[in-house]
Amino acid sequence: MGKVIADHVITPTTRVKMKSKSMKRIWKNWELYVFALPAIAYFIIFHYIPLYGIQIAFKDFTAVKGIWGSEWVGLEHFRHFFASYYFWSLIRNTIGISLYELAVGFPIPIILALAMNELKNGFFKKLVQTVTYMPHFISVVVMAGIIISFLSPTTGIINQVMKVLGGEPIAFLMEPGWFKTIFVLSGVWQNMGWGTIIYLAALAGIDPQQHEAAVIDGANRLQRVRHINIPGIMPTIIILLILNVGSFMAVGFEKVFLLQNPINMESSDVISTFVYRSGLLQGQYSFSAAVGLFNAIINFVLLMTVNKIAKRTSQTSLW
Repeated sequence: MGKVIADHVITPTTRVKMKSKSMKRIWKNWELYVFALPAIAYFIIFHYIPLYGIQIAFKDFTAVKGIWGSEWVGLEHFRHFFASYYFWSLIRNTIGISLYELAVGFPIPIILALAMNELKNGFFKKLVQTVTYMPHFISVVVMAGIIISFLSPTTGIINQVMKVLGGEPIAFLMEPGWFKTIFVLSGVWQNMGWGTIIYLAALAGIDPQQHEAAVIDGANRLQRVRHINIPGIMPTIIILLILNVGSFMAVGFEKVFLLQNPINMESSDVISTFVYRSGLLQGQYSFSAAVGLFNAIINFVLLMTVNKIAKRTSQTSLW
């Protein structure tokens, strides 16, 4: 019977019918495809077509000869990067900032969403939502300006408060040891409210009957949060964790670059800023492309690994 069914499926008539049905379904929902077209075009134009230029990472690229005319050097640029004295410094700074962000920035939106979900006062809840969401709409340039202004050792509000309390002013951005903390905590302040939106939506999807049954059984609020709310949003947490790990090495270039100065360079120089300097400022296009490709491969491997682990352990994954 299996052979008969298989033969029936692959007949030309069946293929024509299936194709006809697919075309009818597409035509019936053509508005949805038109709506998705700009996003598809964006990814094709800005993400897939530029992949053609990856080959310069394996060539000694010069603009005069072009991509095809440049000499093939294989893995030479990668070996040069791995053997350089700044390799481990870049890796250490990039991983350090990423781990700091993941450890501090990832749990806070979850905690905030769980807390906001328990608020009964509608006005206060909306006020908290508005206050925490607003920083997300501040541009990175403005945010960097605010941070520099607030942390100024002479006029910054942080140091002014420290002086009032009897402390000594600190030049935060001039001390390498403070850079990671400033970068991560300012990012948490800017993005924690926006990050709670997804978790609040997931909490809204939890069946209220579970809470009603738990109340009847004598469960208090903390127990309901622990045994109902957290397991209810766990698939969402896992998916967002996978996405965060997938961009683990992609520390935001703009903010790092704007807060960076020659004094804090030893703790603020990451792969993305190094690629900018070596590629655009020094004209080492092939070398910077190799470094960027190495960074992208690490992110890809991390994404695949974490996704596979999540699928095996929790049956939740991106695919």
